[in-house]
Amino acid sequence: MKNYVTILSIFIGLLMSCQPTTAPPVPSSDTVSSNYLDNTGKDDRFMGGVKMIPIKTPKGDFKVWTKRVGNNPKMKVLLLHGGPGMTHEIYECFDGYFPQEGIEYYYYDQLGSYYSDQPKDLSLWDLPRFVEEVEQVRKALGLNKDNFYLFGQSWGGILASEYALKYQQNLKGLIISNMVMSIPEYQKYSDEVLAPKLPPEVLKEIMKYEKAEDYGNERYLSLITEHYYTRHVIRMPQDEWPDPINRGFKHLNPDVYVTMQGPSEFGIKGDATLKNWDIKDQLKKITVPTLTIGAQHDTMDPEHMRWISTEVKNGRYLHCPNGSHLCQFDDQENFFTGLVRFVKDVDEGKM
Repeated sequence: MKNYVTILSIFIGLLMSCQPTTAPPVPSSDTVSSNYLDNTGKDDRFMGGVKMIPIKTPKGDFKVWTKRVGNNPKMKVLLLHGGPGMTHEIYECFDGYFPQEGIEYYYYDQLGSYYSDQPKDLSLWDLPRFVEEVEQVRKALGLNKDNFYLFGQSWGGILASEYALKYQQNLKGLIISNMVMSIPEYQKYSDEVLAPKLPPEVLKEIMKYEKAEDYGNERYLSLITEHYYTRHVIRMPQDEWPDPINRGFKHLNPDVYVTMQGPSEFGIKGDATLKNWDIKDQLKKITVPTLTIGAQHDTMDPEHMRWISTEVKNGRYLHCPNGSHLCQFDDQENFFTGLVRFVKDVDEGKM
């Protein structure tokens, strides 16, 4: 079960990885505010930026973990991890890029994730409830339309887009990374485009386990990891995966993951609550400046993510030609250059 959970967590992701082949240019020193690391007067100073935020739910009150890095009154990014049930750990690479650009950002483990409370009531793993959780976190952190950028990757992209549909008046900018706006279309892309790229004998064996719903079989997981994840989730040999990714997968909550994503690593199947999620026809309602990020080798169709940027009122698309589902690790140069440019362009009124 432990190996199953580790590999299980990789997929929708929840989120994740890459090592750049070329270091991105270092910004001049005047891009970083002299007050960026000054925590004087901050209520989280004693805990080094960590704050446990109380959350009210229909099933009681709980606490979720957040951590602030830096100070910038105009640019504050809240990071929504994938999974569902993953952790903030897959974004630790942001430490190498955002501070030198003077961007304040917040790590955040959603309810059920490792550093936050982990109640056992499966009814809590519900998309509308998660939207309300994000709104409570926003208020507790003092984020508003003058400074609040919401970043969501994979499952976090679903959550971020649903948050924007209900609460975009609170946003300064929205980033949807590595997530299409239709699970049925994601499944179609997986079945018709990605699956045929696998060696025929490998695909045949994988589908044998899929048909039998033998998702915990060690051989099935080994085939998926070796032939699918290293092509479309994080383009590195498994023994070279970054430590934050391995820790994140180790800490994955399978109750949250399987309830919402399902047990298969080759799509969203069974009675997963996200199986029929689709908001393509609602994207025109999103008017806040929006960046969509896609990668050439992603589990998600990059052309769909480009299309999202044309459906929202004020969109931009960032393509990561060398990346996959976790392009913040396997195409860092393109990922962070484009992400930082978007945040700063919005701040400067260029979008």
